[in-house]
Amino acid sequence: MNQPTKPQDKAALRGEPSYVWREGQERRLGMIVQAAGDRIRGRILEDGCGVGMYVGHIAPLGGSVFGLEYDFPRAVEAHQSGEHILNAAGEHLPFPPGTFDLILSHEVIEHVQDDRAAIAEIVRALRPGGRLILFCPNRGYPFETHGIYWRGEYTFGNIPLVNYLPRQQRDKLAPHVRVYTWGDLSKLFAGLPVKFISRTIIFGAYDNIIHKWPRLGQALRALLHLLERTPLKIFGLSHFWVVEKV
Repeated sequence: MNQPTKPQDKAALRGEPSYVWREGQERRLGMIVQAAGDRIRGRILEDGCGVGMYVGHIAPLGGSVFGLEYDFPRAVEAHQSGEHILNAAGEHLPFPPGTFDLILSHEVIEHVQDDRAAIAEIVRALRPGGRLILFCPNRGYPFETHGIYWRGEYTFGNIPLVNYLPRQQRDKLAPHVRVYTWGDLSKLFAGLPVKFISRTIIFGAYDNIIHKWPRLGQALRALLHLLERTPLKIFGLSHFWVVEKV
């Protein structure tokens, strides 16, 4: 992918990491801990750690936590949350095979240059029995949360129905970020030595809506989290996969 030239282009190309810890992040941390099991006290990598929010919250749980971030200023900032922060690309992890018990990829693979190579590198860096915990955008979600390019200009925000367009048209509007169907994700793991522990789709926490309209936001969150238990989860925000190396 090309290097961004404007702040808004950087946000589009590489996404915006979590800067504030709220209920949505706390919920996902709980999901990570549950999926990790005893691995949470092992050797852990957050692949694409942003400014280190998850690194800082996972480290006290007893593991040896590393963070890897492609964007150098963000990697520098992440050092405030963790000692072991590296500036590198996910397609070329600077670790020997079998290094980690657990790797977290949180809303990252949609931004890398080669997502298939990034997944293969994660699997290579896991020990047998180690797990990848993966969050990434679901194409079934009614909004493109990363904004779009329209007539050469980037428009930030949640843009409705973009992800429902044919792939060619969708990718013209959002060439800076991928979005995944179940089949798209499955292809990334084809031929790799893994088994799937769980694969589902989740809705967001809608903290911004709750901040502005508490009652409405809380009701919306409760309803959508209930839908995660139904076939309507196909309209959820993110895929949540737990994948184990065999």
